[in-house]
This record gives sequence, C-alpha cells and structure tokens, in this order.
Amino acid sequence: MEKLKGRNLLSIKDLNADELKKLLELATELKSGKKNIKCNKVLGLLFSKASTRTRVSFTVAMYQLGGQVIDLNPNVTQVSRGELLIDTARVLGRYLDILAIRTFAQKDLETFAKYAKIPVINALTDREHPCQILADLLTVKEYFGNLDGVTLSYFGDGNNVANSLLLGCAMVGINVKIATPANYMPNKEIVEEANTIANGKSKVIVTNNPQIAVKDTQVLYTDVWASMGQEQETNNRIPIFKPYQVNEKLLESAADDAIVLHCLPAHRDEEITDAVIEGDRSRVWEQAENRMHAQKALLVSLLGSD
Repeated sequence: MEKLKGRNLLSIKDLNADELKKLLELATELKSGKKNIKCNKVLGLLFSKASTRTRVSFTVAMYQLGGQVIDLNPNVTQVSRGELLIDTARVLGRYLDILAIRTFAQKDLETFAKYAKIPVINALTDREHPCQILADLLTVKEYFGNLDGVTLSYFGDGNNVANSLLLGCAMVGINVKIATPANYMPNKEIVEEANTIANGKSKVIVTNNPQIAVKDTQVLYTDVWASMGQEQETNNRIPIFKPYQVNEKLLESAADDAIVLHCLPAHRDEEITDAVIEGDRSRVWEQAENRMHAQKALLVSLLGSD
C-alpha cells in the first residue's frame, strides 16, 4: 500500500474505493498470519476523550508490528495549560512517526494534520469515526464473503459512526439505511456526499421509520443514544429513541442471515437488548477484535514497512 504512505486519515473519504478494499485485504492477511510485517516506528496517542477499544487496539497493533507507543494524555501535557495546537503539532511532528488523535472538533484534527507534517489518524471526532468503520467493513466481509450488494441498516443517533458508515458503505457498494428520530439525523453534507459516492450503484436511505430500515437488511447496527459529552441528555433521549432499539422483534423483521453489530460500549436494554447482543446473530466481539487488525493494516499502509 505504498500509495498511502505519508498520508493522513482524517475521514474515511480520504481513501478511494480501491484503497479501502485493499486496506481490508491487508487486514485480513495480517489477521490470518499470511503476512507478518514489521514497522519499527513510534505512534503517539493524543486522546481528549475516554477510550477502551481505540486506545488498546492501537497500542497492541503497534506493539505487534514491532513499534512503540506513547500515550499523550492531554491532562499531563502542556495542552491542558493552553499551549496552542499548532505549537504542539509542530513539536510532536519532530518526535513521532505517526499520531492518532481522539478529540471533539474535526477542525482541531485538521489543524494537527496541517502543522505536524507526519501522518495523522482520526481516532474519533464528533464528525466521524473512520477507524471504527474499517473494522465494521472487515467484519461484514468476513461473514458474507463480500461487500458489494450487502444491506446494512443503522438504528439510533445520527452521530459520527452513522456519518462514517454512510461514506464507507457507499464506497464499497453496500446499501446503507440510517433510521433516526427527526431531530437526530446524520450530517446533511455527508448524506449528500454518500449519495454522490454511491452514484446509483448502491442505495443510500435516511429515514425516521425503523421498519423501512430493517426490511431485507443483513446487518443491523446500533450505537449508544447519547455520545460522549451528551450524557446529561440520556434520560430525555430514551423515550425518543425507544422505537429504534435493536431487539428481538426488530431482528425478526430482518433478512434470515442477518447479523448484529455495535461499536461499543453498549448500554444494554437501551439501544440494544441483552438477549440480542448475547445472541447467536451477534458479531459484536469479532467486530471489536477487528479494530486491532484493521488499524494494524492502516498503520503499515501510512508508515510503510521496514
């Protein structure tokens, strides 16, 4: 994947369809052991938001590649004391080989990428979560054997995961349906971009009706109803989002071979029932593991191998 060397991944659309598919193929080869690549580089993790899977999967992935990881907790760096982002970015770019950032504003991520002069990865912003979608697509590909023509439906808040799903699914030919309450729709600009990317080759549907979304779907996907920073809204959101819960009744309306995904952490018996996440249709734990494999492929591609 020499074409990706030195580039950033700030959005899933920073990849084209061919690059995305090849990245997934590399992840499969690394996961199976068919390829064993070493990359003796240093990854920095600058996370302003709490993290379990993203932090651990990036760390283990880099260690398995033979590299090192520095956890740059903003609370113990000068960022917490008001150092300008452009100054921090310039300095980190001289110390590190690559940087993964988990923050709130997409514009802060873009500022780092402009001034750091090393590859910068979006490990989550309020706008997008591209690394999660790499793992999601890898999981779907493992189960169905292909991506083209599969139908994925997302139920819940039109958040960063929904935004990246729209773009990523459209790129690989997956029919994508997003079902959200009226005032919680995904980013309008991203919906338009997804339709442009799909170009009629796959369907992009945004609806307020979960029954429209679940019809003939092969992948049911959900996320928490209140993202990080919105927790105080949870109690108010529950009655609004209740019709979008991924439960046994909704699953019965899906395709016979349907699977269930959740990017985690899960609030059981809110956005997804305990019975469904623990049921035989769930591929949630494979999906979580695939964060590591997909990100390992991403690191290798952006850094190059030794």
